[in-house]
Amino acid sequence: MKILLGYISGMPDRSDPFVTMLPTGLCYLHSTLIQAGFDSSLVNLSGYSDSEKRTLIAGQNPSIFCISQWTHNRHASLELADLVKKIFPKCLVIVGGGHATFQYKEILCKNASVDLVVIGEGEATLLELAECCKAGRSMDQVNGIAYCKSGQVVITPQRKLLENLDMVPFSSLHLERSIGLDMEFQAEFIVTSRGCPSACRFCSSPVFWNKRVRFRSPENIVEEVLFIRERLGLIYFSFRDDTFTADRARTIAFCRLLIERNAGIVWNCQSRVTALDEELLVWMKLAGCECVQLGVESGSPATLDLLGKKITPEQVETASALVRKVGIQLSVYLISDIPGESEDDIKATLSLMRRISPDDGYVSPLAYYPGTSLFAEAVNSGNVSADIFQKKHANALYAMPKPGKNASRYLKALSGNVSAGPKEFEKQKHLLGYCYTSNIIAGEYYRQNNDFRLAEEEFREITVKSPENPWGWYLLAELFAEAGKKSKVQEFYCKVLEIIPKHGPSLASVKSIKKRDLKGPAV
Repeated sequence: MKILLGYISGMPDRSDPFVTMLPTGLCYLHSTLIQAGFDSSLVNLSGYSDSEKRTLIAGQNPSIFCISQWTHNRHASLELADLVKKIFPKCLVIVGGGHATFQYKEILCKNASVDLVVIGEGEATLLELAECCKAGRSMDQVNGIAYCKSGQVVITPQRKLLENLDMVPFSSLHLERSIGLDMEFQAEFIVTSRGCPSACRFCSSPVFWNKRVRFRSPENIVEEVLFIRERLGLIYFSFRDDTFTADRARTIAFCRLLIERNAGIVWNCQSRVTALDEELLVWMKLAGCECVQLGVESGSPATLDLLGKKITPEQVETASALVRKVGIQLSVYLISDIPGESEDDIKATLSLMRRISPDDGYVSPLAYYPGTSLFAEAVNSGNVSADIFQKKHANALYAMPKPGKNASRYLKALSGNVSAGPKEFEKQKHLLGYCYTSNIIAGEYYRQNNDFRLAEEEFREITVKSPENPWGWYLLAELFAEAGKKSKVQEFYCKVLEIIPKHGPSLASVKSIKKRDLKGPAV
């Protein structure tokens, strides 16, 4: 029995690397099914033509086709369900994900191609559905689903959330069993918890996870990091938890383990301004954290209250100053184009950005999502129709009719900031002692400012004090290649490969050098 776990972004162009990436949750489902003995494959159909989609699906002959649905791909995902049913009318089509969980009634009432919807967390539910399908048993007793019966939508009892996330197989475990997926890029993104301690009005995460936060253990996370490093050669990771540092003790234990295991990775994470302190940030940087992304959203107390952030501009400044002191790159998220926001509110945000001077950031106009209190209140007040997600075809449904003006002002405030230089680097080294992340950040600063000598000094210190760390050798190779000093380039790349045999950029560079040498000098 073949099971396909499918995704389609709704974007037409596969040249965007994020189009080739799947929602991480789909990969957890995939690993769970394979561990249980089912024949599962991941299928990313984003950017393919209709004929290519048809050929790919027909070639798999699935008994079950699961589709990951989010607000941005809500229409494309249902069109995919229609296509699957046209090719295989008897195939069980299941839809799940952040949008489907809150819009199951609308989906089932208007889309005959969707047989059922998985509500919320899906591993145990999908596994039970697969077992029922294999045994030919009825699925109406499976908890955590919704389906149509005699023209009426039926929802079964809510399924209990998994208590031990360490029991869920790594999302990166079976990525090779996939179609249309960039395995290395996908594996870079790791989720180590489920849920968020906050309750922002624009986010559905608290409701999706039943207002609980559950964590993977530090040991489990490090094992996945090392597994990916060995199997795929990755040495950069992005931890995509809503708030990675929500459990302070867990974060420090994780950092200690990375250091003890000589992981030699560089990483970034998302956090909250109230979930950081200096000691924690020091441990994070010592373990390879080079960037923290903070959900700031606004510099106006009134706007922050409107969004349900429960933070203050003063707390933003305090957290940002600590991040700066330790020497981690600071990135922020801002929300623009908010109904009721005044010019003074906007100026307060611009002023806050000038004071904290982030290295970069992301600006998103305020948008409606099902499952959020913002959307529910907009419907109740009559400002938004309850069926807006079915009627409107835009990927994002913004709260303002013509968003963008304020977003451009915020983006301008985020550009061109220089957060640190030689004086700050010295202070950070005095605070932390030797830290390869400090060398990387300082070396990249000098490299971008065309100071080859100082950049080389920073990278070489890593190779001397941590010769088993691949970053010193790799950055030296890149630096020498840029400077045209070819004599040492291959040697440095080979040093990387002694430590990380499957490191993709180094393998590609060595292969290119050897190919060029075989051709000999131009005549």
